[in-house]
Amino acid sequence: MRVEFQIFRQLPPGPPRLQSFWLETSPSTTILDCLNQIKWEQDGSLAFRKNCRNTICGSCAMRINGRAALACQQHVEDELDTHSPQPQPIRIGPMGNLPVLRDLVVDMQPFWNDLSRVDPFVSTAGRRIPEREFLQSPAERDHLNAASGCILCGACYSDCNAKEVNPEFVGPHALAKANRLVQDNRDSQRAERLQAQDSTAGVWGCTRCWNCNTVCPMGVAPLDQITELKQGILAGYPNERSVSGASRSIRHRKTLVQLVRAGGWVDERRFGLQVVANQGRDPKGLLSLAPLGLRLLGKGKFPFRFKASSGTATVRRLIDVVRQEATETTQ
Repeated sequence: MRVEFQIFRQLPPGPPRLQSFWLETSPSTTILDCLNQIKWEQDGSLAFRKNCRNTICGSCAMRINGRAALACQQHVEDELDTHSPQPQPIRIGPMGNLPVLRDLVVDMQPFWNDLSRVDPFVSTAGRRIPEREFLQSPAERDHLNAASGCILCGACYSDCNAKEVNPEFVGPHALAKANRLVQDNRDSQRAERLQAQDSTAGVWGCTRCWNCNTVCPMGVAPLDQITELKQGILAGYPNERSVSGASRSIRHRKTLVQLVRAGGWVDERRFGLQVVANQGRDPKGLLSLAPLGLRLLGKGKFPFRFKASSGTATVRRLIDVVRQEATETTQ
């Protein structure tokens, strides 16, 4: 079969451009083999990374038809739109959220820098040689399997919407590694690791777009790892009184559930005061609410009264059931 490949070519600081190549290939051929054929037979200047026959190393991660994937895993038949009335090209580009060095080769240094921000090693205390071996049950080890499967290919980082809009966000790969260490019973810095990710640069910066789970070639499910980190952080604030000393992100989540449980939906007056102003303990946050309050008053939209939802009792029961099940699961 004859297939068109549209490949992004770029040699910075020059602008990117699309170049088409046509190949006679079979549906079962991998995208990486097609790139090799193009480089060997048509254009030797085409630049891309690979490290073949060394298991799935992750070097050949790139964007194929708009999503990050390993070129050695994807086949031509996977990327062709068989429902289209006309043959569609396979478009290949470099990974996102990383500077392009040339063609499909990106600078991975920001990726490694973000990984180092979570201190991705078992703590110093955990590395000391004990009198006897570290004991780890099969269940404890099984819980680490998913995160331990990460090959640091960068696919999740490439397609992360949060990283695209917030350069300070540490990235799904780093948070998955952080959770792997938080869950490791050999590590002695669990509390410090959770505290370090309690920010919009950490777990609260995640937009929960699911892209990282979708493109991960190893089933690490970074979003699931981030969710576990969030649960660990929230567990440190078990009651309403303790939330006053928490970050704004935690107050946001705890207060939201508290208000919905109380009235069936959010009392916006109390929400702003409790989350942004921290019940008046944060003067700067309290002052920041003034412009919004004045605009609401000027538009006649300030809510002076709050009417509970008619389904409040049902909502309250649902929340209590979920809380009870969560408690039983962790015991």
